[in-house]
Parts: sequence; C-alpha cells; structure tokens
Amino acid sequence: MNLAGDYAGACHHIIHQKIAKQLGRRPVKMVENHHNFAWKEMYEGKEVIVHRKGATPAGKNVLGIIPGSMTAPGFIIKGKGEEAAVNSASHGAGRKMSRTRAIQSVTDKEFRDELRKHGVKLLGGGLDESPFAYKDIEMVMQSQKALVDVVGKFTPKIVKMDGAKHKIWGKKGKEEVAGE
Repeated sequence: MNLAGDYAGACHHIIHQKIAKQLGRRPVKMVENHHNFAWKEMYEGKEVIVHRKGATPAGKNVLGIIPGSMTAPGFIIKGKGEEAAVNSASHGAGRKMSRTRAIQSVTDKEFRDELRKHGVKLLGGGLDESPFAYKDIEMVMQSQKALVDVVGKFTPKIVKMDGAKHKIWGKKGKEEVAGE
C-alpha cells in the first residue's frame, strides 16, 4: 500500500511539474496528500494504523487539500491536530447522491451547462462525478472549523478525471456513454 501511495504521489508531482511548465510558473509550495489510505501514527501514546476512508490527515500544522466538486472551490488547509477526530478531516465535499443515481438523474446537457456556467474545461470525467452529485463544500468546511484552518482557496478551471465511459454500477462488464 505504501508503494502504491508513493507511486500516486510521484504521479501527482509529475502532473504538477508539467502544468507549472505549461503555465511558465514555479510552484510556491506543493501540497499533496492521499485519501482512502492507512498510515502508521502515534495516537494516545501508542503506534496505531489509522485508515482514513473519506478523510484526510489533519494533524497539528499538517497541510492538506479539501476539494469541492468540478465547479466548487477547493481549500488548502492546515490541520489543528484534533485527537477526538483522530487528527483527521473530510477529504472533500462528500457525495449527496450515489454514482448510479447521478448517472440516472443528471443529463449530459445539464452537466455540460453547469461546467460552462462556471467556466470549467472538462478533459475527462463523467456524470457520476458531476457537480450535482456533491454536497455544498462551504457547509462542509463550516462544519469542520474545529479540525482545520483554511490557508488558501482555489477554483477549478480544468478538470481531468479518468475519462472512461460511465459504468453501470453493479452490472459487471457493462458500460454506457453519457447521454446515450
């Protein structure tokens, strides 16, 4: 698992490097953290394995990223080290509808119109990840003020996800294309 995490981190580093080069910029600071991962940590004086499913590390002064959706802001945060929350915070806005429900209820036109309204260029990703499938990130951030301090905020303008055809979740091997 650590090898997979290191690989993901290396891939993110290369992606960030290439984007910075294309923009002719140098990053001031790079922030990258895993989610759906497990770490060896000290907790209540003991070494433990902390698995964060849907959460991100938020130990004292640990920097992290909490994204919203394709069109909602994301936040650069610094953890407060709240032991009652196992030094964790949410790793994103969280879903308000399942992938299946998003695919069934959001039309391709609604999806594209929402991206256009927010000036977001989509390079890959589908209805299952549409902005309509996610909770209000501002409310989520308000709810975790005891866990993190916001040190920066950004708005997505280019989104690249898997780019694969939409899966019909739960039906092995079957796929459909958005809008079909």
